[in-house]
Formats: sequence, C-alpha cells, structure tokens
Amino acid sequence: MEVDRKGIVLITGGGGYFGFRLACALFKNSSKVVLFDVRPPSQELPEGIEFTKADIRDYTQVENAVRGVHCVFHIASYGMSGREQLKHKLIEEVNVQGTENVLRACVAHGVPRLVYTSTYNVVFGGQVIRNGDESLPYLPLHLHPDHYSRTKSVAEMQVLKANGSPLKNGSGVLQTCALRPAGIYGPGEQRHLPRIVSYIEKGIFRFVYGDPESLVEFVHVDNLVSAHLLAAEALTEKRQHRAAGQPYFISDGRPVNNFEFFRPLVEGLGYTFPTLRLPISLIYLFAFLTEMVHHVIGQIYNFQPLLTCTEVYKTGVTHYFSMCKAQEELGYEPKKHDLEEVVQWFRIRGHGKTHGQSSIKKLILDVLIVVVFAALILSFLPVVGQ
Repeated sequence: MEVDRKGIVLITGGGGYFGFRLACALFKNSSKVVLFDVRPPSQELPEGIEFTKADIRDYTQVENAVRGVHCVFHIASYGMSGREQLKHKLIEEVNVQGTENVLRACVAHGVPRLVYTSTYNVVFGGQVIRNGDESLPYLPLHLHPDHYSRTKSVAEMQVLKANGSPLKNGSGVLQTCALRPAGIYGPGEQRHLPRIVSYIEKGIFRFVYGDPESLVEFVHVDNLVSAHLLAAEALTEKRQHRAAGQPYFISDGRPVNNFEFFRPLVEGLGYTFPTLRLPISLIYLFAFLTEMVHHVIGQIYNFQPLLTCTEVYKTGVTHYFSMCKAQEELGYEPKKHDLEEVVQWFRIRGHGKTHGQSSIKKLILDVLIVVVFAALILSFLPVVGQ
C-alpha cells in the first residue's frame, strides 16, 4: 500500500473525517502529507502532517498547493446530504469548478497521479440495481434526483477524461482513476451518524420505510482508506498504471437492509427499534414537500430537513454493486467491521440513556403525539351552534 516514500501527497478535503484518516495512514507509510481544506480537522494533527487553509474554488490557491506534489487524493466535495443538498450554486462551484482547478493545476505542475473520490450515485438515481458493475453507463444528467450526484458525475467524467493528459513539464502524463464508495461509517464519522443519533435521541426515529427486503451497501472508513492506497499504487509505473482511466465500486461487500444495518446502533444506545413500517411513496412525498418549504423559506430559516428526496432513494431502494474489478485490479479485500466501535464512541461521549430516562421521554412524546392527532380530528368536527 505504499504511495510514494519520496514524494509529497496532497489531500483535498483533508480537513474532513475520511481525509484525516487517509492522511494518518499515508503518514505511517512515511509519506509527507499536506491537507488542503477550508477548515482544519477537528482532531489534533500528528507532527509531520501539514494543513493548508485554502478554497478549492480558487485556482491560484490550488496551484500553490500542488507544487512539488507527486500524488493528489481529490476528496473535497459539497452537498452530499441534508440541507447542503439544496445549495445548488455552491455544489456546482466546489464539485465541478473545484475539480477543474485540481486537474488543470496537476497538468501545469507535473503531478503524475490523481485518485478521485467519487460516488456510486454517478450510476444510481432511484432505480433498482442488483450487483451492478463498472460497465453500467452513467445515469443521464437530467435524471439525477439531486445536484450533488449530478455534479459528482460530471466531475468523475472530467477526471477519467483527463487520464493520459501530457504534463507541461514534459515528465510524462497524468494518471487518474475514480473510486465510487458506498455510505461511509466508522467511529468519529461526523456527516451522517451524529444526525442519525440525534433523530434517535429526540424520538423522531419511530418508523422505518420501504421494502424490508431492500438492500444497500456501506463501507467502513478503514476499508475505504485501504482502497485509496491501493488505487494510488495501481497508478504507478511499477504496477503498469493498471488503474489508469478506470472507475471502481468500493464497499464492505455485504449488502444489507438500511434500517437493519443501524439496528445495533439504536439498540446499543438503549433505544427500542421501531416496528412501524411506512410505504416509501409516503416518505418520498413528505421529503418532497419539505424541500419545497425549504426552497421558499430557506434564505430566512435554513432548517435541517428530516429527509431529502435523494436520501429516501438511497436508504429505501435496492442498489448494491460487485467489487470484482477492485479485487482483481487493485487487490482490494475489505475487512469485516460492525457498529460496536461506533456505539462505544457515542457512549463514551455521553450518548445513550438509562431506563428511567427512556420511559419519561417516551411518555412525553406519546402524549404529544396523542394531542396532535386529537387536535387534527377535532379540527374536522362541526362547531356546535353553527
């Protein structure tokens, strides 16, 4: 998994959860690592890993960062989930313009390798996919249900098209590849898991939805780190540039029902897993109406939608992929993980509850639900005397 013991490695989006974990793994391999992001990691940087505060939308800042670099891991993106998905202009600037800046700077300053962190959403738009592989065509851009997926698709196409571009210093060509990970999890993940735990603790997680037989995939952060190290190595001359110009699906290789995947987290924190199952069409309608409300009042009150339309598809519609190509060409072999370490991470930080707390909060929530339903029913009754 050696990337380049003599070269400098740049990680765009290095201030995030995955970028920091990747940086630590690279540093163990004796690589000099530079993190490029608009904000620093929440964890203390090990001595020897540098952080550069910069904006990927600014070409000059990107150009300055890639000088002397031998490999770029382009992770930076915006708009994956929640209310971020509704900021179309910023999503376009970061995901498309930012990627253009990185590619242009790599060519201008002789960077020979670039590994792009893409997403399985480049081929998925709510349709059922079972054991799909890299031969699947890109989903037509106008069919993407969200701007994040659309722009990530455009960016991945740019990255793979740039493979083989002559470097301006005459030292060879740019070798690129793209990894398409499933949903990332692991202790300390900050994008999805805290939001899920907050829903659990607030009593919002009272139902599941969709077909109980629907299957999706996840990838543990350490498996994703391993895939990136292997991809960078497979772009080297030593490996005959095996990965050059290629996309790869990356996951734990264990398709599972989305809600069953999170059952150990719910129960591990002391909560009861919901038994009520609602149709996915109803939840999608709710998400659609929520997005419409956000579109109207979002500039005044930028609230966090409970779910977006895309999130309903991602969690309730079957889509999982073969990893044969990553296994054969990269040597990727995911290790088995579960949510126990995630449960312990949250418990150490004060999450979870005692039986007494559970009973009181449940009673209060149940009373509120009864009152709301009673009010709705009474609102339809005729007023006496009229």
